[in-house]
Amino acid sequence: MAQSEETSWKPRVDIEYCNVCNSKPQCVELAGIIREQIPEAEVVCRTGRRGSFEVQINDTLVHSKLSSLAFPRYEDVVQNVRKARDGLPVNKVAEQPITDCVVQ
Repeated sequence: MAQSEETSWKPRVDIEYCNVCNSKPQCVELAGIIREQIPEAEVVCRTGRRGSFEVQINDTLVHSKLSSLAFPRYEDVVQNVRKARDGLPVNKVAEQPITDCVVQ
């Protein structure tokens, strides 16, 4: 049993979102999906820089909207949280294009 305790631990997910861009609903949605599928994960949504939607898992940046100008694929984020929980390395996640953005 000690083996499973060593290979499975509580992953931390930090999501920084832009309040000006109204990215909070996406943060809440992603956090809910993670919590539903990986209840032991600690997920924190926090207001951050303008234009941001940055996702870190255990201090490793896996997605940056500031760099990609897109939101992450939620399934890929969840898969990375599972990897982190199991002690495996995490990877950058695929992006999903932003389709409802209007430049004024």
